[in-house]
Amino acid sequence: MPVRQLSPETINRIAAGEVIERPASVVKELVENALDAGSTEIEVVTSGGGIALIRVSDNGSGMPPNDLMLAVERHATSKLSEEDLFDIRSLGFRGEALPSIGSIAHLTITTRPAGSKEALSITIDRGAKGPLKPAAHNYGTRVEVRELFSATPARLKFMKSEPAENRAISDTLKRIAMAWPAVGFTLVTGERASVRLPACADDSAGRLERLGRIMGRDFMADAIQLEGGREGISISGFAGLPTLNRQDAAMQFLFVNGRPVRDRLLVGAVRAAYGDMLPRGRQPLLALFIDLDPREVDVNVHPAKSEVRFRDGGAVRSLLIGGLREALARAGHRATVAGGGVALDMLARRAEMEIAAANSQTYRPTPGNAWSPPAARGAPPGFGPGLAEAFQAPLEGFDLPSADTAAAIAEPSPAALERPLGAARAQLHETYIVSETRDGIVIVDQHAAHERLVYERLKAALEAGGVVRQGLLLPEVIEIDSDSVEVLSEASAELAELGLCLEPFGPTSVIVREVPALLGKADVAGLVKDLAADLLGDGSGLVLKERLDAVAATMACHGSVRAGRRLTPEEMNALLREMEATPKAGQCNHGRPTYVELKRGDIERLFGRR
Repeated sequence: MPVRQLSPETINRIAAGEVIERPASVVKELVENALDAGSTEIEVVTSGGGIALIRVSDNGSGMPPNDLMLAVERHATSKLSEEDLFDIRSLGFRGEALPSIGSIAHLTITTRPAGSKEALSITIDRGAKGPLKPAAHNYGTRVEVRELFSATPARLKFMKSEPAENRAISDTLKRIAMAWPAVGFTLVTGERASVRLPACADDSAGRLERLGRIMGRDFMADAIQLEGGREGISISGFAGLPTLNRQDAAMQFLFVNGRPVRDRLLVGAVRAAYGDMLPRGRQPLLALFIDLDPREVDVNVHPAKSEVRFRDGGAVRSLLIGGLREALARAGHRATVAGGGVALDMLARRAEMEIAAANSQTYRPTPGNAWSPPAARGAPPGFGPGLAEAFQAPLEGFDLPSADTAAAIAEPSPAALERPLGAARAQLHETYIVSETRDGIVIVDQHAAHERLVYERLKAALEAGGVVRQGLLLPEVIEIDSDSVEVLSEASAELAELGLCLEPFGPTSVIVREVPALLGKADVAGLVKDLAADLLGDGSGLVLKERLDAVAATMACHGSVRAGRRLTPEEMNALLREMEATPKAGQCNHGRPTYVELKRGDIERLFGRR
C-alpha cells in the first residue's frame, strides 16, 4: 500500500481516540478548560450517560471572537509557550480538546467575555466548522456536546451501561473538585443533581470540608493534616489514620500541580510510608497534593495527562514518605473514631438478633396444656426452715445491691480519668484491659498494644546503634528444614543488628546464642521458625531497612505480653501510659486496632437512655 497523507477529518478522529476514551474524558477536558478560565462556579449536565448530551457551563472569563474561532482549530492554544514546551502552568489545552471532540460529535460553544455586550456561538458538526453567530448567554462559557461518538459508531460498542458511565463522570468531577475547594461544582444527571459541592474557603479547613463531602465524614474525623517541603517541592493534604482503611485504593487521591494523577512512584511511596501499620491487603485513605516547578515534571507522558514523570523522582518519593511518616507519628496513639461506633453497631445488631430469636421461641399453650397463674410463692423442696422463711418473705429492698459490685481495683485518681486512655478498672478473659475515662470506657487488646510498644523500642534501639543483647545461659539448638537454615544464614548479619545471634548447626538446625534483651522470656524456637518463614516468603526484593523492619515486627510479636496472661493493676496502667507516649500505638504491627473507645453517650443510646 503506498504512503499517503491522511485527511484532516481522519487526523482529528485519531486524535480524539487518544484523548476521549469515554464521556468522562470529555467532562474532564471541558471542566479543566473552565478552571483555566478562572471560573468559580461550574455546572455539568449529562443525559444518556453523556452519550446524548454533555453540557458544561461556567462563569469564567469567556473568549473574544478571534479566540473562539481559533479555539476549535488544531494546535491552537493560549496556554502554551513556543519557547518552553515544558513550562505548563494550566490544566487543559483548549485548542486541542475542542477540535478533537468536534470531530466525533455535535459541538456548540457559546461564550461571552467580561465587559462584552453580546455573546457569540460557534458549531462544529462532526468536523464541519460553522460560522460565528450571535447568541444569548451570561458572562462565561457554555459548551454542549451532543451525540458523542456519532462519527465513530464503533466506539459506542465499548461503552458501558448508562449508570456506569454516570458514575465515571461523577468520579472524574469529584476528583477534580478536591484540588479546587474555592470553586463550586454541580453535576446533573438526567433530572437530578447527583453531585452538589458548594464553594469552600481556600485554606486547609476548606479543603478538609471539601474532602469530607467526597470521601465521607469518617475520613474527615480521622484525617491527619500533612504540610512540608524542601528543594522546591511542597506537599500538603490529609492522610487517614491506619486504622481507617479499606480493601481497595479507590479512596487514594494524588495530585501534582492541581492535576489528578495515577502514578506508580507516588502509590509506592504511600505503601512504603504506611508499611507496618496496615493489615495485609488493606489500603489507606488519603488525598495528597504535590506542587513543584512545572519544568521538574513531565505531564505529557500520557495523552490524558493522568500519568506524570518527575525529573527527580527520588526526591519526591523521599519527601512523600517522610512527610507521611512524620504526620502519622504525630497522631500518637490515636485510633479511628469509627472503631467504637462499629463495636456499638455490632452489639446493637446482636441484641436485636437475640431478642428476635427469643421471641420466635416464646411458649405458646396448647389445648391440653393451658397456662395457669403460679401458686403462692414457697420454698423449693429440700430447703431448711431458715431458707424456707426467706423465700416466703416479701421482696423488700429488691433495688438494693445484694453484694459489693465495686471493681477489685482501687478507685482511680481524677488525674488518671482525664488521661486519653483513662485508668485501668479490670481485665477480661486475661486478654482485654477495660479502662475508665471521664466520658466513656476504653477496651485494650493487651497483646496487640504491647506488640506495637516492643516493636517501636526495637526500631529506636536499631536507629541508636544496635539492640542490647542477652546471652543465653544454655545456647538453644532449633531443628528446621535446610531451606530455612540457608535463608537464616544469609540474613545472620541483619539478625545480629537486631540482637539475635545464630549460626548453622548442621544441615537442618541452627544454634541461638543471644537474643534481644527487650524480648525477655520469649519462645526462641517459635521466633526463629517464624523469622525463617517470613524471610522465605519475602524473598530478596526488599531493601535492608524494610527487611529489618519486617524482622523486628516478628520479634515484637514474640516478645509482647501474650493473651492469657493476668496483669496486675500497676502493669495495666503502665501499659496504658506507655501507649499514650508511643507513636502509632493505635494499631499493632499487623495494622489491627489496639483499642476501642466507647463514649458514654453512645453507650446510653445503645440502652435507650438517650
